[in-house]
Amino acid sequence: MATTLSVAKILIVDDHPLVREGLTILLNAHCDLEVCGEASDESGAFALFREQKPDLTIVDVSLASGQGINLIKQILACDPQAKTLVVSGYDESLYAERSLRAGACGYLNKQELIDKIIDMVRAILEGKRFPLWGATDWQFPPSDGVIPSIPSDPINRLTNREREIFTMIGHGQTSAEIASQLNLSVHTVDTHRERLCRKISAKSSAELIRRAMQWVLEDH
Repeated sequence: MATTLSVAKILIVDDHPLVREGLTILLNAHCDLEVCGEASDESGAFALFREQKPDLTIVDVSLASGQGINLIKQILACDPQAKTLVVSGYDESLYAERSLRAGACGYLNKQELIDKIIDMVRAILEGKRFPLWGATDWQFPPSDGVIPSIPSDPINRLTNREREIFTMIGHGQTSAEIASQLNLSVHTVDTHRERLCRKISAKSSAELIRRAMQWVLEDH
């Protein structure tokens, strides 16, 4: 008697049509995987999740409407056994920890997508979970099942004043506006900005602003 192949249903949630199309082609090329739906925003994705009951949901951090991390929390509230994989182009040091704390089974940078997505998907479907990894040191967890610790989010190490200024930067305020509101000198605020760049490993003021805005969008 022939054995029926078990096919895993995959839901893709990403706000870029080309990414969804590429993932669909890549996953459907394997006989044990099948894309059962695509969505670009949080509400549409959650509706599809409830309808399709996928074996795995692949989620981007930033969506057309809503946030991927919020979606993961919704999915797990609906089904605590649900499996999710975050695939994103954002800096791992800023988003991997939040994704895994929200309940994702793993985090994969889009630069590693083609090489590692299939092995990653199959491993998660088998019940494995993954910490953060980089392009050169990606590996499965040890056989004893102990997951290495995830690097701490650098924003969690900011002082209260630094976090306050970081949040204000994320809201688009200039150094002069921050100084006026906090009764500080512009020089003091600029010193805080330089210290923030070092603490979160931002290579430029533009990167500091981008990461602050994304943090505010996600967490506030």
